[in-house]
Amino acid sequence: MPAPGGGELAIVLHSHQPYVAGFGTWPFGEEWLWESIATSYLPLLDVLEHGAPVTLSLTPVLCDQLEEPGAMARCAAFLATTRVETHRRDIAAAVAARDAGVVAALEHSAARYEWARARLAALEGAGGLPAALGRHAAWTSAATHAILPLLATDHGVRLQLRAGIDAHRARFGADWGGGLWLPECAYAPGLDERLVEAGVRAVCVDLTDVLAPAAHLRPLQPDAGPRLVPIDRATIELVWGRAGYPSDPRYRSYHAFTAHRHRAWSNDGTAYDPARGAAAAREHGADFVRRVRERVAGGGLCVLAIDTELLGDWWHEGPLWLEAVLGEAAEQGLAIARLDEALARHPPAPAPAAAELPVTTWGTPRDLTTWSAPPVADMASSARDAELRTVAAARAGAADERAVRELLALQSSDWAFLVSTDIAAPYGRERAAGHRAALDAALAAPGAHEPALRNLAPHATASALRVP
Repeated sequence: MPAPGGGELAIVLHSHQPYVAGFGTWPFGEEWLWESIATSYLPLLDVLEHGAPVTLSLTPVLCDQLEEPGAMARCAAFLATTRVETHRRDIAAAVAARDAGVVAALEHSAARYEWARARLAALEGAGGLPAALGRHAAWTSAATHAILPLLATDHGVRLQLRAGIDAHRARFGADWGGGLWLPECAYAPGLDERLVEAGVRAVCVDLTDVLAPAAHLRPLQPDAGPRLVPIDRATIELVWGRAGYPSDPRYRSYHAFTAHRHRAWSNDGTAYDPARGAAAAREHGADFVRRVRERVAGGGLCVLAIDTELLGDWWHEGPLWLEAVLGEAAEQGLAIARLDEALARHPPAPAPAAAELPVTTWGTPRDLTTWSAPPVADMASSARDAELRTVAAARAGAADERAVRELLALQSSDWAFLVSTDIAAPYGRERAAGHRAALDAALAAPGAHEPALRNLAPHATASALRVP
């Protein structure tokens, strides 16, 4: 609880992976999921199980993959074979080069993967990783992380919301509090009616270019919509900006690789030293708490919202930094609360009129450019066309389970993101084209095709597309 008149911090971790299970391995595909499990989700789970007051968002499509039959066995095999052998080869090369520092860094890396393998195995008897994370999952999201303002119809928005929320309730209980992570923080006032209809009570929004800095410390209430919770870009930049904490010379570099794609160097080019990295994480944890205390000295709610995968997968020392923040907050007297609880203590201000609120995202820039600009405009148009045709077929009783799931897969924000950011452009286009082709085939011959993607959006049905 914050002191009377004092402010508080809410840490929101958005956990998401595109549907990659079964769709490729190295360099693009389900290894992304295995890496996130080993380096982000399992370390975070240990922090959460010690009572950390963190708000965890799990996307339904991430949970779909964690629950897919055989997925955790493939992850365990990857950790026990591929990661062991590739480390062995890289260590042998470093020994031959007489580079003791790199040998030590790789031995540290190998030990972390072995820890993850053992930790994953230990969870098997208690429902596995999905159940363990689910005990802490307060917020959910749209079914397949679609950019809701880019969808062509209310029916498509309704399908994404209903399929995602129904899946969350079925997995984690009916007492969902109404918190929904808008994929990519993509918000438009025109979504309000569909969000309220779905039972959504609160969403996070990035209004950096809309509100004055001080206004980001108070939730907003539209006339007829869920509560809007501004994320605090000034705080987020401390960990996500180009000059943020992860760029410190002492941290392990995300970009420097060995022959087998392991990371053995620090940002300053020296062999990675885990003790030096841990010390930096403690320093930055203390610095972060001090800065947030200054930010909320006059009261208010500061929301740090980041992708869970930043902590561990992208920023190796991220989980240590989070632990340091939690410990320093207790030492320095900074209140940290789960977002739903904090919202009950912070009365909202009236939201600007709908005409004053543009479509916003946390993309670059903070609009729809990443997912609809010329380099990916054809993908956005293709997805909208596919949605219109699927809705028409559903209303005529001619859309089957296969068509609905292929539409949901096609609508994922991830394919355009991979293309526009050039992270894995060929893979993003391949996936979008594959789902479009499968959807076309399903619409051309309803019921004639094996219902692939069985584990994607298990609660999605064509009925949501038939609602008037």
